[in-house]
Amino acid sequence: MASSRKRPSGELVAEAGRFLGSIDLRGKRLAVGLSGGVDSVVLLHVLKQHPGLNLSAIHVHHGLSPNAGAWARFCRALCIRGASGMPPRSRLDGRMLLRPLLEVPRAAILAYAREQGLEWVEDESNADEALTRNFVRRRLGPLIESRFPRWRESLARAARHFAGVGLDAQALLREFLAAQGLRAPSEAKLVEMLKQLTSGGARIMVEHDGMRLRVYRGKLALAPAAPAAPFAPVEWKGEPRITIPALGGKLLFRRARGEGIDLRKLGQCRVAVRLRAGGERLQPDRRRPRRTLKNLFQEAGVPPWQRDRLPLLFCGDDLVWAPGLGIDAHYQATADTIGVVPEWR
Repeated sequence: MASSRKRPSGELVAEAGRFLGSIDLRGKRLAVGLSGGVDSVVLLHVLKQHPGLNLSAIHVHHGLSPNAGAWARFCRALCIRGASGMPPRSRLDGRMLLRPLLEVPRAAILAYAREQGLEWVEDESNADEALTRNFVRRRLGPLIESRFPRWRESLARAARHFAGVGLDAQALLREFLAAQGLRAPSEAKLVEMLKQLTSGGARIMVEHDGMRLRVYRGKLALAPAAPAAPFAPVEWKGEPRITIPALGGKLLFRRARGEGIDLRKLGQCRVAVRLRAGGERLQPDRRRPRRTLKNLFQEAGVPPWQRDRLPLLFCGDDLVWAPGLGIDAHYQATADTIGVVPEWR
């Protein structure tokens, strides 16, 4: 009695057909990345079963393996017109990269190769379990499968979700730039920008269309790429507003009883707006010791590139107030005194 189970050849050819059927390949040329291993050999053979594809196979001789010469000769002999390879679908420099058999189990690929009598070259390093990839494949994989038989499908599903997140991140970055009135970057530049911005370095900076993009603690910040304008200290004489073009904002002063900076104490010194010079200390909370601005800025989540361009209010040589940090405890108004509340906009 004939088995109702499909043969590996039929399953793989059908899988490739479904994948290719979802893509418009009319007039396009496909190229298989042919390493000579069983995966690429099977892919080339499967795609050859689909007439009408403009196929070729490409092998790169890196010269790294002692058997590289044999691999190159094998691939040249096999190099009939084949097709492509890469994570299910992606783009690189305007080209589409495909992996039609990405989710096909390796056992099915090996079964197909044996059924069709295909030849392939085994990478001699594949047996070396000192390499993490081989340890995972030969030891860890079977152990996980003994407890979770469908772990490979779950992992593949998670990978698809992660890929979707990457595409969402690109779309979000593109929308963010458009909302700021900036030119749309090319797809290649967008991918590179996202790669740098998500590298995790607080000092990473990406320039685009006259602006600088940075990420700090998961938040994207935008600032002009032009050199910072020179700033000279500004004396405060009690006016309700000081506009500071060099810092791109204005200082507002609101008078109130029982809050802000004690006006009586400010009347005893020259009050000026200055920038950070290094070594300044502040005590916003009288229950805690005086600390450096650097430490306080870090705790408050102020990005490093903003710290040196924030206006600081001094009474003589005493630092009285810093935006986002608050007022020094010694200068804070009490319930029965008139104070002034600074605000940086």
